[in-house]
Amino acid sequence: MVRSRLQVDQELLDAGGRLQFVARYGVGVEHIDLEYAAQRGIPVFTSPEGSRDTVGEHALGMLLMLMNYLSRADREVKNNQWRREPNRGTEIKGKTVGVLGYGNMGKAFAKRLQGFEAEVIVYDKYKEDYGDANASAVSLSELQARADIVSVHIPYEPANHHFVDADFIGNCAKPIYLVNTARGTVLNTADLVEGLKTGKVLGVALDVLEYEEMSFTKLDLASLPEPFQYLKQADNVVLSPHIAGWSHESKKGHALALAQKISDLYDLKM
Repeated sequence: MVRSRLQVDQELLDAGGRLQFVARYGVGVEHIDLEYAAQRGIPVFTSPEGSRDTVGEHALGMLLMLMNYLSRADREVKNNQWRREPNRGTEIKGKTVGVLGYGNMGKAFAKRLQGFEAEVIVYDKYKEDYGDANASAVSLSELQARADIVSVHIPYEPANHHFVDADFIGNCAKPIYLVNTARGTVLNTADLVEGLKTGKVLGVALDVLEYEEMSFTKLDLASLPEPFQYLKQADNVVLSPHIAGWSHESKKGHALALAQKISDLYDLKM
């Protein structure tokens, strides 16, 4: 069983002569050589079920903070400022929310949008016939044509590096609010900042940064490049330190999800 700090490469897999599985406590598998594990016949388990609910809640919470200036309003009141008109919010109701990726996390987010009276559409390049009661499946071009809000829930792989970039933003017909609780490297930060400056991006909420190390455990924020320094001071930006899947419940949930999959491998009863 591994977290994100250990590189599970060909050398490590070959060293495990009796290795029967790799269980990733969490979701991302950038640090695991999946192709070589498959060649060796070694199954790789992940546990997205453990944190999908907290990611869905966190993404929605960040969106509400962003569209209602809650972070700034809280800071101002604590500094003895009482400003109402500059903090006038925007409702989710009546908006079209585009969800990129419809696995565990995307589905959890779409489910939590029910009751906000928004239209939810989703694009997932890995799936077919994936629309459901909570979201309608559309093409990427249709999502870009219709979305007022875009929430990113796609995994990292080389093909998804900087998936959200200047071209993606430019192809959106409307100015958008953007939320990313997936992986930092699927988004080009410099292009995002340019979108904020031009008004193509109305606001952004990021739980992940493309500057993170593989382990996600530490980050010297003061030394990061200029695009991040812009995000830190912008009023229409909400940031959190890669904690969307980091709840008390998910800590237990990841363990239970992996225990079930390992038990199933050996036909054991939990």
